[in-house]
Amino acid sequence: MYRSNTCGELRLSDTGKEVTLAGWVYRNRKMGGMTFIDLRDRYGVTQLVFSNEKSEALCHRAGELGREYVIQVTGTVAERSSKNANIPTGDIEVIVSDLTVLNKAETPPFTIEDQTDGGDELRMKYRYLDLRRDVVRKNLELRHRMSIIIRRYLDSLNFLEVETPVLIKSTPEGARDFVVPSRMNAGEFYALPQSPQTFKQLLMVSGFDRYFQIVKCFRDEDLRADRQPEFTQIDCEMSFVDREDILSTFEGLSKHLFKEVLGIEQTEAYPRISWHDAMKYYGSDKPDTRFDMKFVELDGLLKGHGFSVFDDAAYIGGICVEGAAEYTRKQLDELTDYVKKPQIGAKGMVYARVQEDGAVKSSVDKFYSDEVRADLAKVMGAKPGDLILILSGDDVMKTRKQLGELRLEVARRRGLMDPSKFSCLWVVDFPLFEWDEDTQRFYAMHHPFTSPKLEDVALLDTNPKEVRANAYDMVINGVEVGGGSIRIFDSELQQKMFSLLGFTKEKAEEQFGFLMNAFKYGAPPHGGIAYGFDRWVSLFAGLGSIRDCIAFPKNNSGRDVMIDAPSVLDNEQLDELFLKVDLSQLQK
Repeated sequence: MYRSNTCGELRLSDTGKEVTLAGWVYRNRKMGGMTFIDLRDRYGVTQLVFSNEKSEALCHRAGELGREYVIQVTGTVAERSSKNANIPTGDIEVIVSDLTVLNKAETPPFTIEDQTDGGDELRMKYRYLDLRRDVVRKNLELRHRMSIIIRRYLDSLNFLEVETPVLIKSTPEGARDFVVPSRMNAGEFYALPQSPQTFKQLLMVSGFDRYFQIVKCFRDEDLRADRQPEFTQIDCEMSFVDREDILSTFEGLSKHLFKEVLGIEQTEAYPRISWHDAMKYYGSDKPDTRFDMKFVELDGLLKGHGFSVFDDAAYIGGICVEGAAEYTRKQLDELTDYVKKPQIGAKGMVYARVQEDGAVKSSVDKFYSDEVRADLAKVMGAKPGDLILILSGDDVMKTRKQLGELRLEVARRRGLMDPSKFSCLWVVDFPLFEWDEDTQRFYAMHHPFTSPKLEDVALLDTNPKEVRANAYDMVINGVEVGGGSIRIFDSELQQKMFSLLGFTKEKAEEQFGFLMNAFKYGAPPHGGIAYGFDRWVSLFAGLGSIRDCIAFPKNNSGRDVMIDAPSVLDNEQLDELFLKVDLSQLQK
């Protein structure tokens, strides 16, 4: 056998025992007539000792071992004279009597350490080496553990795990599809699923009642820290339920994960906030509520005093930053530059300091009397030592989003985003539709199968913009970890929804006829949710990106730099798929 024990399990109770270990050379150091090697495998690190007194030749061979050599050793477990409290095996060492080099290794392009010297692109190119690092491996171990806990929890509630197809029909609503050409059906294409949405609804029509799947999904969209072109969802659906049933069940799953994984007992119900209030007070439909700094609307107070920037604005809003009146002009200029970045788009920022004597000094003092500035402090709830930051703009929603970005940036700079603190909430009552000025049509804010709130159904004919969706998102620390809705299960209401979204009857039949036909045979009331599994794991692991909890992620350009994908196909493959690609045009 290659090993009798792993590198993470030997303890003082094993002293005197002869063992065989195998793994990778982690560190190699010489001290006088002895060579010490830290041997690493998935389970931990064990110190090996090679002594000239025992075998000069063996000690010499050990000294020649390079980092990441794969070796096998046999020896005797002994108590360490200089113990290492930082590792579980730190009380023992193995006095080696036999060494076999199983495989030599080239010097790695970066150090296999928790604090590596490898940049992101280099580590992704050699991801198989990066995965040897403890910090990365532990993320994947956490992912595995969470998947087991989730399956057991849902199984205990009578959910069935059902696999749905990966090669499906393209439905262009929402993000772009990844498409797959069919060799056997010339000129036709499959799509990779953005979610199993229609299939899980069909399972409810089939009477499965409770479904879940930890499933790969695919979206051809621009990437960022919490997005990948392929990602994993905890996808769930339930029959004969209303919104309260869904929220209760999956808030229960969330609390179960916090308890089992992090040891955090959550006894209070998660707060709920409407989409309208989330935008009004935080400028975001996924507000980070670990800290306060709610927006205060200031139109009535600050308009009409001769400051044209405010007088002509459609919206004026402010936040109060506790204890930040000591900010220097340089720090305030940095914040102003931040909100003026193209990706945020504000034209400027106004600030006001509440001094220790209670007086308020602002960057626009000449337009406002002492009384108005005092009223500003009162309305903002600002105390001596606090700082007020104000944005204004021509577009209410756009300016709120800008103020939301400022709020988050201030929180980052002041260390208010404690990764060990978790603030969970539900955002509910989203608009059912989004209006797009460019195409002059409505789009579904979630997807076309989301039910309107029953009390708003009449508005579909008179004022669709005001219709609220029976939808909900779970938000933790400003991250949307999951979302779902109660579904439309009535064929006529679904047809009306398609019509409002600009589908002709023929187009709706072409894309979703199979679902509409299924509803004719008795569809139960149903609803569901999908959690972003990668986001859950990264949140619990305290990561800033989901990439380090995915074994083989893509970079920000959607490329796998390790295997160099995507790549060009040769002409023979393209001919089989009835595709022609003019590479010269692509290069232009």
